[in-house]
Amino acid sequence: MEIILLEDVEGLGRRGERRSVAPGYARNHLLPGKLAIPATSAGARLFEQAERVRAARGEKERRDAQGLARRLEKISLTIPAQVGEDDRLFGSVTSQDIVEALQEQGLTVERRRVQLEEPLKVLGVYKIDIRLHADIVVPIRIWVTKQQP
Repeated sequence: MEIILLEDVEGLGRRGERRSVAPGYARNHLLPGKLAIPATSAGARLFEQAERVRAARGEKERRDAQGLARRLEKISLTIPAQVGEDDRLFGSVTSQDIVEALQEQGLTVERRRVQLEEPLKVLGVYKIDIRLHADIVVPIRIWVTKQQP
């Protein structure tokens, strides 16, 4: 059976490719899982239309990300935290804390976009990347300071 892949399928192919597969594999796995459509003329038109919509949506997301990136480039955050001995934080500064500090500045960023390898546990200045789009990464500077009593 001829199909057009709607998603990348490991061991089979990438999105948009035409493949010949066993009818049972297509009928029981690929078609119900919305991973492929039959490679008929109607299926090809449907795929092309979906690709145009996807490309337009991707371009809009990219423009929005570029606008947000220009605003983020100017940002430097100060996050006050409670500290104990040796200036070690009682807790830590997490990606959620960074998102909340950005919201106070009027910027909305999803928590999963903050590229924080591990929570910040020591006072200091950090450079954290925010991945807004597949190819748009903006570094921001974060100052973790002592919270005044």
